[in-house]
Parts: sequence; C-alpha cells; structure tokens
Amino acid sequence: MIPDAITGLQCYQCNWIVPAEPFRYTCSKCGKNLDFIYDYEMILRSWSKADLAVDPEKSIWRYLPLLPVKSAPENRSLQVGGTPLVTFPDLAEEHGITDFLIKDDTRNPSGSLKDRASEVAIQHARQQGQEVMVAASTGNAGSSLAALTAFHGLESIIFVPASAPPAKLTQIQQYGAKLVAVDANYDTAFDLAFQWATENDHYSRNTGINPILAEGKKTAALEIAEQCDWQVPDHIFVPVGDGCIISGLYKGFFDLMALGWIDHLPRLHAVQAEGSAAIVNSLKRGGDIEAVQAQTIADSISVDLPRDGEKARRAILESGGLGLLVSDEDIIRAQKELSASTGIFAEPAAAAAYAGFQQASTRQLFQQDESVLVLITGTGLKDIPSARSSLGNLEVIKADMETIDNYLRAKTD
Repeated sequence: MIPDAITGLQCYQCNWIVPAEPFRYTCSKCGKNLDFIYDYEMILRSWSKADLAVDPEKSIWRYLPLLPVKSAPENRSLQVGGTPLVTFPDLAEEHGITDFLIKDDTRNPSGSLKDRASEVAIQHARQQGQEVMVAASTGNAGSSLAALTAFHGLESIIFVPASAPPAKLTQIQQYGAKLVAVDANYDTAFDLAFQWATENDHYSRNTGINPILAEGKKTAALEIAEQCDWQVPDHIFVPVGDGCIISGLYKGFFDLMALGWIDHLPRLHAVQAEGSAAIVNSLKRGGDIEAVQAQTIADSISVDLPRDGEKARRAILESGGLGLLVSDEDIIRAQKELSASTGIFAEPAAAAAYAGFQQASTRQLFQQDESVLVLITGTGLKDIPSARSSLGNLEVIKADMETIDNYLRAKTD
C-alpha cells in the first residue's frame, strides 16, 4: 500500500536502504530511524505547482503526492492543516527585519501541530489493516490521536506521564481514548507504549521511531512555502523536544528543493528549554546527544533523550540554523508578550519558539532584508495554570460605575 513514487527508506545513521514494503519502524541493520525516499522525477511527471494552485482541497491532503500513503481518507471535513500564516508588519519594524510571520498551528482540530502527524499515521495504519493505535505523549500527541481516531472511527490507547497538564488529559478522555497515566516520565511512557504496541500487534504512533510522523509534520513546511509563494523565510524558529517537528520541517523543505520548487533551505533554529536541552547541549559540545533529566514548565518539549535527536541535529546543521536555550522565565514572559502583541495564545512549549526569536533579535542575528517565521505549535488553552502563573491574582471590585471608573483610571495611570 506504499505509493509508487516511494523507492524505499534510508537510515540516517548507517545509510542502509530498507525496502518500502513490508513497513518497518526502524533500520533493519542498526535499529536507528528512517527517512522515506521519493522518486521526484516521477512525482513531477504528474504534479506541479500549477496543479496545486487550482486544487480546492484545503487540508494537508492537497500534498498527497508527497505523502507515504496511497490515498487520502474519504472524510476530510474535520480539516487538518491549511492553518494561517499571519503577518505582523509592526513587529517586523520593531525588530528591524522585512517580514515577521507566525505559522499558527493552534488552529488544527485538537489545537496543535501534532494533528498533521496523527492524520497521516491513521491513514497509514488503516492501509496496513490496523484498527488500534498506541502512542506515548506528554499530552498534545495523545489528544491529537484521540481526537482524530474518534473522528475516523479507530481505537486509541494513550500512555502519558501522570504529571501532564490536566487540560490535555481531559481532552484525551473526552475523545474516548483509553488513557494510561503512569507514575513516571515521558521517556518511560514512550518505552511502555512501544512495548505494548509491539506485543499486541497494534500500530505505534510514537514520535521519532515511526517515520510516518515526520512525513505528516513536514506538511507544515509545504504549506509555509506555498503560502509564501515559494519564497521561503530566511529564518524559522521551532520549539524542540524529541526533534520530530524540526526534522519533519527539514524533510518538507528538502523535498521542495528536490522538486525545484524552492531555491534554498530556510535556517531552522531549534529552541529548547534550559531544563530539557539534550540536542542544543550536543551542538554546543560538538559530541553525541546525551540524556538529561528534563525539568521544564514546557511539558511538550520536556524529554530526557530525544528520539529523533540525530535527525534534528541534521536539520539544524544542514540548514545553517542555531540551537538556542531559553529559561522557563523567558518562556512565560514570551507567552504573555506573544498573546498581547499578536492575539495568538500559545502553550509554553510553543511560546519557547517566540522566546528564541526574541533572544536572536537581541543578539542582532538578523539582517534588515531578512524574513523571520515563528512556528506556534499548540494553543495555550492546553495549560491554563502555566499561563496564569505570570498574571497574579484576579482583583474583584464592587459592581458600581464609580468603583469601575476609579479602577480603570488607575489602570491607565
């Protein structure tokens, strides 16, 4: 059930070529992660930018020729993808650049970019004859899979650390998934979920280990390029935990370069929390990725050992990007400033990308003729307590006009 344009999968570690079928999660030689290989000339014979320009499909499925499934799902009315690219001329002027853009993936059905990966994984699972999907998550991947399996009529089992934000756990339960909250961290939940999926012959939606997921996430890159009329931004700031989002973006831009639809890669900057910095630490050291004991308010990027870390490093280095570290205080401050200046409410992990952009601007890393994009990956409604932490207690006043008048005058003084 693999498209003809896919010629196999290649291991990023040892370069071993794995046949496209039967599907396998990892390299059969060294056990590392895989990339799908496309025959770009075959794709170009039947698909063009002109075809895209007249395609009425608004979801990620407009890019079907560049996805590793034979067909799109019949019901696409719960639209995944097609999220807006929002421009902010005043912020561009403030930071001395030509354009400042936000790719707002809070608009996806479950409120996060993870819907892109889940949607493609569900279709792939169906074409593999699978009806039960298993995932480990700190919340977003789980709520994404739970939402979309509910829509498509599949069963999902979600392993999470019990410390995940209550709103995300509530989402998962509301969608009817089987929630397995373990008294351990994400890395342990990851191992347990993959073991359960393997032993019970279920489909694993674990980030990093399943190459389908980066293919779903790369649709954000395809949309960015198309929305920019194929003139990609000079810089893109990405929140990074496991590394799958930034490696997916790299793959999307790589595919477009191979098709000849864009002429350069944007610089992909990885932003990690100081308390979960395994990938950026490795860049600074120049050595292998070593596990950390992750501790950060940004739960979605809180990872001890990134499962797609090496592919993330490749994305950063080959695009000329940087690894940036931000503190939890930076993240919470950026979350509030982002909301107040753009109207976009981001969860802490997503706000980390904006904090990274602010740091880069302060360090004067941009040229005046450059364009910058910040990828916002999840809505702040998924973690209200973190957002409230910087706001203080809500003041309640008497319900009369004199008190209200005095209160508002004091606020403007």
